[in-house]
Formats: sequence, structure tokens, C-alpha cells
Amino acid sequence: MPPRETQPAPETSPDAGTGFDRIPEVAAVVVTYNSARHVGDLLDSLPAAFGDVTYRIVVVDNGSTDATVELLRARGDCLVVESLNDGFGAGVNRAVRNAPPTESVLVLNPDAVLDPEAVPQMLQVLRRPGVGIVAPRTREADGRLSPTLRRTPTVARAGGLSFTRIPFFAERIDDPRAYRAERTVDWAIGAIWLMSRQCFDAVGGFDESYFLYSEETDFALRAGDAGWTTVYTPLAGGMHVGGGSGTSHETHTMQMLNRVRLVHRRSGAAAAWAYYAVTLLVELRRAVLGHRASWPTLRALVQPTRRPPVLGAGDALLPR
Repeated sequence: MPPRETQPAPETSPDAGTGFDRIPEVAAVVVTYNSARHVGDLLDSLPAAFGDVTYRIVVVDNGSTDATVELLRARGDCLVVESLNDGFGAGVNRAVRNAPPTESVLVLNPDAVLDPEAVPQMLQVLRRPGVGIVAPRTREADGRLSPTLRRTPTVARAGGLSFTRIPFFAERIDDPRAYRAERTVDWAIGAIWLMSRQCFDAVGGFDESYFLYSEETDFALRAGDAGWTTVYTPLAGGMHVGGGSGTSHETHTMQMLNRVRLVHRRSGAAAAWAYYAVTLLVELRRAVLGHRASWPTLRALVQPTRRPPVLGAGDALLPR
């Protein structure tokens, strides 16, 4: 079924700040899936977050069964594209295809909220030569710093040892001091990302085969390969609830499998086998300690037929 687009009704058209009367500077793209609880708060935060920057909002709904689409249609401040659920990366790519040819693309999770003037602050960084992605300082719902910055996944970093804060072993950057000043990073959690449209087009958009998880890691690393940098700025902020579209045993399984796939695609089979083995040990430990989602993940790791069909990774023991 092809996506169906729903334009805002004329009587509820947004004001000039959203860019419906001229080509905007930024396309704000959101992918929703049963996001009725959160997406309204996100959209309500955007006028203050953009300040004087012109923008257009495009929301792709991946087959929600709650009131998400009805809520979005009633607002009148966004273009709504209804689609089957073919994954987060596919949703972002579809949103960008339906957006005007803007200078940059702001990718937002539906359970995020932006602080006032966040976008102008990020745009100042993005407009520097060579910058492809900008990530802001993000906090949890309770106000605590959310450690969103990451290093490149490696076998040594597969063991869940980020708490050591030793870069060789830690993919996640946990030290709060690392978030006090602007810095270049390998990648950052993609709940709030401002991307250069030129970078997005050069990289070829998100790899849709991941369906969910690791697509932003893959994109940022491929952007880095092409000479684009990812920059963190503490001058822009936002809040991310996390899990706003729900979590399950299946999503945990996808998260673990996609990490192995990412390493396989970037570093080859030998590194992927090592990463796979470490992942098995980590998930076994988690399962024994009571992490219930780890048992089905273990079964999917060793039995390809148990893997989520949407990943297309059920034909070999080492996921590709």
C-alpha cells in the first residue's frame, strides 16, 4: 500500500514561521508509531525551539493503531504521511522525500521535547564547513543528563563495560565532564539530530535494512567515512523520554542482532564472529541476572529462524 499524504486543512494552516508560505530552512521529520501520548508535547515545543528559523514539519506514521494519526490530523501544523511499518530508517527517508528541499533536516523522536532556541543554536554549528550532524545536550524525563554520546562499536566495547569509562572498553561516554563543552564524536543517539541535507543526500539516507536500532550508528559512521563530522553542542538542549513507542523482547533482540550486523558490514566476518561471541556471553549473563528480554535474544542469536522476520537475517548463524 503506498503512503497516503494528508495536507493540513487551509483553515488550520500554521503561521509563516513554519515555512508553509516559502521554502523553509529546516525540515523537521518525525516517525511515529503508537505515539499519541507524546507526539503532541513534541510538536507544541517546536515553535519556541525554532525561534526565527523557518521550518516545515513532516510526520510519517508507521501504521499506528492508537489515536496518533487522528491527533496529528487535528493539529494542522504538519504534513502527515501514513505508511505501513517498514522501520524507523525507512520512515525518516520517506519523510525527507516528502519534505521541501531545505538546507537541513531535524530528525526527532516523537517522545522528545526541544528547549527554546535549540534549533538556531544547532544551526550555528551545522553551518560550519564539514559538519554533517549536530546533537544537543539531552536530559532524561527527571532532568538527569542523558549520556547520548558514543564511540565506534568494537569487539572490546561489546562487553558492556562502559561503566569503566575507559575509552578502549566503553562505547557509551558516561563521564559528565564530556558533556560540558562542544566536541566531535563518532556518533550520538539519534533522538534529536540536526543534519545537513547535503550530508544526508551524500550518504544516501538511512539504511532501511536495520528496521529499528543501529540505523543512526550506521549513518553517522558512514557520514564520517565520507568526511562529515558529528558534533555535540551543550548550548542546545532537549528532553527525551525514551521508549515512547514501546519496548519489548523483540526490540531488544533487534538491538543486539543489529549491532552484530553493523560490525559485520563495517569490519568483516572475523570481527563480527568475535562480536557475536561476546554478545552471547553478555546476554547469557544478563539472563542469569534476571533480565527477561535476554532469554529470547539468546535463542534468536543461536537459532536464526527465531529472529524477527523484518530484519531479513534468518538465513545464517552470523547475521549479515
